[in-house]
Amino acid sequence: MGNLFGCVQVDQSTVAIKERFGRFVEVLEPGCHCLPWFLGHQIAGHLSLRLQQLDVRCETKTKDNVFVNVVASIQYRALADKANDAFYKLSNTRSQIQAYVFDVIRASVPKLNLDAAFEQKNDIAKAVEDELEKAMSAYGYEIVQTLIVDIEPDEHVKRAMNEINAAARMRVAANEKAEAEKILQIKRAEGEAESKYLSGLGIARQRQAIVDGLRDSVLGFSVNVPGTTAKDVMDMVLVTQYFDTMKEIGASSKSSAVFIPHGPGSVRDVASQIRDGLLQGSHQ
Repeated sequence: MGNLFGCVQVDQSTVAIKERFGRFVEVLEPGCHCLPWFLGHQIAGHLSLRLQQLDVRCETKTKDNVFVNVVASIQYRALADKANDAFYKLSNTRSQIQAYVFDVIRASVPKLNLDAAFEQKNDIAKAVEDELEKAMSAYGYEIVQTLIVDIEPDEHVKRAMNEINAAARMRVAANEKAEAEKILQIKRAEGEAESKYLSGLGIARQRQAIVDGLRDSVLGFSVNVPGTTAKDVMDMVLVTQYFDTMKEIGASSKSSAVFIPHGPGSVRDVASQIRDGLLQGSHQ
């Protein structure tokens, strides 16, 4: 009915291209417009002003001869004040943008090694955006943003990179483990040294106490029993300790067998050996 009375509607975020007898007249803004078709006026087409996105996948080679797929995301839109240029000058906007993206990526990435390409994604995106902005502004389009969303090496290259990464991490882990074991062994050795030092102090004090006790016993016995010498008292003490030791060894079910001279004639030899050992220990 609108066309019958010469009225047309243009939707929001859209403009219409008005022609008369095939020649451009004006750009119609959103709203209702009078279009006397019987005078040769017509709508040549509509142009969206909304933001659009184009994802471009480009295969190229890096400086170190690794083939990669670079995925670029281009966000663009037509300019309302240049709608006639955007409508008439380009027949396939997306193909034109894709051609410029291919050109810039294939000129930039081959100058970089693979690692540098990953690190300089923003620089590549900026180069693509600058080139597109210069080229597409003449056709009535604005490049809003350009992103390099992914760089995909060949599957074998990715597997090799992961193996290199894993080997490096395992090497670091092995070094850390070895360092931890080294510290543990040092601490254990320090603990053992401290333990042996304290044990030695205890044994030395124990022996000193035994010597002091025997000396006091000998002096006390000599005073209380006239006519006895210190040597007699020492022999009696040593013999007493000898039999106490034999008694304890025989009473214990888990003790190991110890073979020492035990005849009556050997007691004096045992006493002499023990006494000499204690006297040497006290002099040292």
